[in-house]
Amino acid sequence: MTPATVASEAPAPAPGLAASSTGTGTASRVEVSATATESAGNGSGGAERRSRFRRICVYCGSAKGKKPSYQDAAIQLGNQLVERGIDLVYGGGSIGLMGSVSHAVHAGGRHVMGIIPKSLMPREVTGEPVGEVRAVSGMHERKAEMARFADAFVALPGGYGTLEELLEIITWAQLGIHKKPVGLLNVDGFYDPLLSFIDLAVNEGFITEAARRIIISAPTAKELVMKLEDYVPEYDIGLVWEEQKPNSLVPELESGITSS
Repeated sequence: MTPATVASEAPAPAPGLAASSTGTGTASRVEVSATATESAGNGSGGAERRSRFRRICVYCGSAKGKKPSYQDAAIQLGNQLVERGIDLVYGGGSIGLMGSVSHAVHAGGRHVMGIIPKSLMPREVTGEPVGEVRAVSGMHERKAEMARFADAFVALPGGYGTLEELLEIITWAQLGIHKKPVGLLNVDGFYDPLLSFIDLAVNEGFITEAARRIIISAPTAKELVMKLEDYVPEYDIGLVWEEQKPNSLVPELESGITSS
């Protein structure tokens, strides 16, 4: 197995997000243009691309879960990325579902980019990781970098971290920060309770019908990737997000959390 390449210097986080002309406050911004992904490599040499996506970000657990079907789904998703010539961006761990999907993509000859906070490396990286590993300073930078390099997002089953990453990227789509498709690989109905809750929020007037359609779900990897390919963004609330200088917000957020 080819040893992982560990970046000695973490890349700058995605630009910050200033207040729009229609409101106040600041929030972190994720650069979502296709050109932002150029620096991450092209994957296996010269393979013809059969997808409009260069890279897909996969959110998933550092545990395997109790059902073998969860690990099977992670491997099947990795195989789908390989078949379509898509590279992987993920949380950088080598255990659990993260290890399953990353090894499947790497074994198929595609580029794997793992982005992981330095503090988590002793816990989530065991043995020899695969592909490229980028060590970053903290969780905010990790999520921003994963989103910056990806052209679409898929959530496999997972715990608090997976749900937090998933809901944040959905919120960014709702706010118009990006227009990339977001999908749930709903293995054995794992995400049925979450989807039911979101439908309840729609019925109670907290989420609009258009915002509900941001979320794509399917029970199999093949069907989900096909739906992502066909996705056309329709949700736009008309906000204009302005860039801040890189590194302007993430250290401040990390410092605030550490001191609180």
